[in-house]
Amino acid sequence: MASTSPFTLRWGIIATGWISQQFVKKTDLLSSNRNVEDVAHSLVAVGSRSVETAQSFIRAYGGGSDNTKAYGSYDEVFADPDVEAIYIGTPHTKHYENARDALAAGKHVLCEKAVTSNAAELRALLKLAKEKNLFFMEALWTRFQPLTQEVKRIAEEGTLGLPVSMHADLSGDFDIENIPKTHRILDPQLGGGALLDLGPYPMIWAVLALYEHPANKKARPTSISGAMVKTPLTGVDSSTSFTLNFTETLRAQATLTCSITLPNMDPAATIRYRNGSILIHPPIYKPTSFTVQYFDKPGSGKVVREVKQTFDILGGGWHYQADEVARCIRDGKIESEVWSHDKSLLLMDVFDEVRKQGGYVFPSGVEKVV
Repeated sequence: MASTSPFTLRWGIIATGWISQQFVKKTDLLSSNRNVEDVAHSLVAVGSRSVETAQSFIRAYGGGSDNTKAYGSYDEVFADPDVEAIYIGTPHTKHYENARDALAAGKHVLCEKAVTSNAAELRALLKLAKEKNLFFMEALWTRFQPLTQEVKRIAEEGTLGLPVSMHADLSGDFDIENIPKTHRILDPQLGGGALLDLGPYPMIWAVLALYEHPANKKARPTSISGAMVKTPLTGVDSSTSFTLNFTETLRAQATLTCSITLPNMDPAATIRYRNGSILIHPPIYKPTSFTVQYFDKPGSGKVVREVKQTFDILGGGWHYQADEVARCIRDGKIESEVWSHDKSLLLMDVFDEVRKQGGYVFPSGVEKVV
């Protein structure tokens, strides 16, 4: 029987910084050794502020292809008829305009997180994507990794019971006293601070453990409580905590934290049930192991069995989400069932509320839709 050729998605890349480098480096997105036969990826065009920068990016990360076009503007990538999908790796506060322009040009979009500056911008993008029948997804790559899929299976198969409480944290010491105030983590013009940069990762585990749990029936949090500590350097949040109660159908709570002045925690996430716990080991965005603890009886806390699973993540681990994008576009879908629009909206609505409670207001003009 003749083999079927894979569906190949033709990508245009917007911005050439670190996160775009991770997304397309040849050991990851463009690798032919990913044990994936139904979809593949082609790097058609790269857009930067100069042609020279785009050319350097292609030489370093483009897999050696002479066919990838280098552009000195994003608009040229959007206008390229060979480009089917756009990956957006610009700062948070540029996402709305970049995604809007890509969708207006008829391109499917994978946009880095946090997907926009606020929920209103995201709703405007989703409306446009629906009107044009185009795929749109936030690049929450952690959700597509094999380890995450296995945690979800164990969390929902019933042995541990219903989730009761969880904590997840992503912190990193950015040495903020010794970096430029224009650095993305410090500059409010770029949506700087812990919440938008690091907060999506604790949130992904709350979404998986609580929001996605079948017993929750997709009920949103019944309350959100947030608090921020700001740095006097630029006024962005240096440490943020927020608590989500899920009490419409569950009796569960998520406590989520992020900081730009502290190192990682281990475990990075702990999901607690009456019959045991799941411990996610760092790094929270690409964990390679987790441990499941089973109690002798509900609520005892006495661990009688402990199972640790370890996963090998091929390359950088970014290609899992890209494969999802390709499959959805191949199948005519405008959103992923794994990381659907309602989940991105939940994140942005929560972040808006936490910023409001923390008193973090973006500078005038940053939010393009309010």
